[in-house]
Amino acid sequence: MLSRTAENLFWMARHIERAENIARVLDVAHRTSLLPLDIEGAEAYLWYAPLNITGCAAGYEEKHGLARADTVTHYMALDPDNPSSIYNCLKMARENARSVRSAITSEMWEIINATWLELNRLSNQLNKTEYDKFSDFFDWVKGRSHLFRGVTLGTIIKDISLSFIKLGTFLERADNTARILDVKYHILLTEKENINSAADYYQWGSVLKSVSAFEAYRKIYRDVISPLRVAELLILRDDMPRSLHACMNEVEAALIDINGSAGKEARRCAGEQHAALHFGRIEDVFDQGLHEYITDFLGYMNVLGKNIRDAYLSRRDHFETFPISGAVQTQQQTMN
Repeated sequence: MLSRTAENLFWMARHIERAENIARVLDVAHRTSLLPLDIEGAEAYLWYAPLNITGCAAGYEEKHGLARADTVTHYMALDPDNPSSIYNCLKMARENARSVRSAITSEMWEIINATWLELNRLSNQLNKTEYDKFSDFFDWVKGRSHLFRGVTLGTIIKDISLSFIKLGTFLERADNTARILDVKYHILLTEKENINSAADYYQWGSVLKSVSAFEAYRKIYRDVISPLRVAELLILRDDMPRSLHACMNEVEAALIDINGSAGKEARRCAGEQHAALHFGRIEDVFDQGLHEYITDFLGYMNVLGKNIRDAYLSRRDHFETFPISGAVQTQQQTMN
């Protein structure tokens, strides 16, 4: 397969997954904004979290200044000037799909094209001051992403094209699950007296709901929500579809299917991280610190992404426009 074709398939899938996960990040912030947060400047503190986690803080501050619910939501959802907005993610997904029409099925193209057309209609209807209406928009984004994945798995030949689609999907999902879990560090873990409180319970519950894991948590643990078990579910459980472990299962399998001597370092890197998750213990994660563990993981995903680019993709560098490790740098700047 030509590297340009591989790149377009990889980024088509990755942009769609990223659009879904930005919707999930905003959903976490929205759910959390409904809960009491007893700190000075609560709104700005709360809404800087999705900006920091997605690496959008600098661009937002330059355009809007102080973080507010309505402007942050619009900037991350529909602003064409934000390269990481849902609007631009779906636009880039369509452009990549159009470049590889012969490598995808007609049903896949119809879903992506219809999504883009509907997005333009919705963006004209949604006023950024009508903040409450964005909740339905986030559900629509997640639904279109689910529809695209279902159509893909139901219609495409299971060859190397599907392997690159899976590689883009699950690399992005692992990255974003880690970022969403880190929302707790940025937004919720404010004062020690709030830990194990009623507010803490609902805050962790909002994180679970944002990754469609609330019912899975209840089924597996049958107990009150605790930080350790939430982190275990979203990091180490390989039967949870959006966990880091489950994502790395798929990334490693896709790299093995793609094979090729050029990808040796990418496979080694993925295998090393997969082994760490497979044999890891949640107690060790908390001993290191959840935020520190996630920061290290995001840095590792950045290295893996660059290895994949060097091995299989053309030299057009999407990583500068859509930074994989933007959250790592921004988090460190926020703490200094």
